[in-house]
Amino acid sequence: MRSVLLLAGFVLLLCVLTYSFALLYETRRGGTVGWMMARAWRDMSWMLPWAAAATLAWFAVAWAFHQRMVAFATGAVDLPAEAAPELHHLVETMCISRGLPTPRLMVIETDALNAYASGLDESDAAITVTRGLMETLNPQEMEAVLAHELTHLRNKDTQLLVVAVIFAGIFSFIGDLVFRNLDFPLGRLPRSSGKSSGDNKGAVIIVVLIALALIALSWGLAMLTRLALSRSREFMADAGAVELTKNPDALISALRKIEKRATIPDMSSRMSAFFIESPLVRSSNDWFATHPSMDARVAALVAYAGGRTELVDDESEAEALAAAMPDETAPEGAAVPDAGGGETNEARPRPRLSPTLDIPPAGAGPWR
Repeated sequence: MRSVLLLAGFVLLLCVLTYSFALLYETRRGGTVGWMMARAWRDMSWMLPWAAAATLAWFAVAWAFHQRMVAFATGAVDLPAEAAPELHHLVETMCISRGLPTPRLMVIETDALNAYASGLDESDAAITVTRGLMETLNPQEMEAVLAHELTHLRNKDTQLLVVAVIFAGIFSFIGDLVFRNLDFPLGRLPRSSGKSSGDNKGAVIIVVLIALALIALSWGLAMLTRLALSRSREFMADAGAVELTKNPDALISALRKIEKRATIPDMSSRMSAFFIESPLVRSSNDWFATHPSMDARVAALVAYAGGRTELVDDESEAEALAAAMPDETAPEGAAVPDAGGGETNEARPRPRLSPTLDIPPAGAGPWR
């Protein structure tokens, strides 16, 4: 419901943007501030259909070529099955278990750790991972990341994001066009045919400033709406990944690794919402962040999915931890030494490592 309301907000902002251009149009005719604003409101009756037609044309082009645009913007290329058979098998297994069509896999040749899903329907759905992700995560962690992206496809989040990015792109394009070329309209104020040209010029300046303020407001609110959509869907995708894999610890471990190396150089800011974690340098202002903080996501997995944060993701550390546990092989209820060197009859629970910490057999390295 929130997503629908946010999308409806884009339509409202489009009306505000149209009214701002109606104001600029009316400054050429002059008059008082009240008259120009009233005439601009009447102009909306014939300007809105043109604005809607232009928006639909923008949507048609982006809808038809969005997958190519996304791949071009991120540098993704197809990942054939023979190049990563284990990865393809893992995706196919999860899709078969849920009755989902298998998306195609793509790869970005970068050492960064990141991934995203794209596609407007099942026929062109794709999951893209970075080379660094394939070479770093273990099988359980990679399964969790792929399940996260599959959930985006199941929930139609990719369609929602494409719509939001297209809408936001309209406001960005117009705002950028206006504020990078301030000679339109500030440098060429319309000439008044009235007698009180001085008063009229002052009214025109006021109306122009109002129009520019509305353009800036619609631009900023469109960006915030797009970011809010992205943040809300990430929590749902995390929940869906746990539902698919039944392994919240694997997702927590993967997210913590991704957090350290998520940045992809020269990545467009408009594509950041697609990724599992922002590929940009994170801002401290949550309002302008495309993703919720990693701490918030991990906290949600711990609170609602039974995940644990005390994870060991290094084989040597896991072996050292196991060796340091004298009661690891002790039967339940057996007496064990206490901290002072004596014994206690109080049974201690044997520590259990997360499934993500299982050491793979020899030769079963990361997803290369």
